[in-house]
Amino acid sequence: MQPPIDALIFLVDDDASVREALAWLLRSRRLPSENYDGAEAFWHRLAMLTPAEQDLPRCLLLDVRMPGTSGIELFDRLSAHDRQAEMPVIFLTGHADVPTAVDLVKRGAFDFCEKPSSDNALVDRIERALAQSQAAIAQRQARAHVTGLVAELSEREREVMRCVVEGLPNKLIAEQLNISVRTVEVHRAKVFDKMAVKSAVELANLLRGG
Repeated sequence: MQPPIDALIFLVDDDASVREALAWLLRSRRLPSENYDGAEAFWHRLAMLTPAEQDLPRCLLLDVRMPGTSGIELFDRLSAHDRQAEMPVIFLTGHADVPTAVDLVKRGAFDFCEKPSSDNALVDRIERALAQSQAAIAQRQARAHVTGLVAELSEREREVMRCVVEGLPNKLIAEQLNISVRTVEVHRAKVFDKMAVKSAVELANLLRGG
């Protein structure tokens, strides 16, 4: 048997039978899951994510209606903490909740699935959500990498870099910073080397995240 896929799939539903059925379905597709019977237990788990877990693609299957903190209230809390990009939310809803779920999708939820649902359709949604999560995590990691590279530059190198990105020629950079053209050339070369780029265009794209 192939090992489970490295991912975090959270199930939050107060109905134990729903949680068990979904967990069984996911295990059958090599998708690991963690089950919670309420929003608060899940929120506590979320606060305890390790750095390694934060780099795993993840998604949340969330019941709309639950006693105590509802799925909608949990969703709003996640939105306030900007947790949706790296952890897309798929709402699980009864027929009467469909208009509510549609509204939540407009507000940023990834998708919704009616109970009971087609196994294949639900797994497809989960796999798409995990792919979106992975892309968002990769973007965050790329931004962190660039931030780390910029932090290694000296203050003068950062000044030269800003001018280079603005498209200024070396002579004008020298005039603005009150240094020689040769000094600009030296700093420019160091910036390109430290940022691992070969041109001003490549540097600008890197800083923009493009």
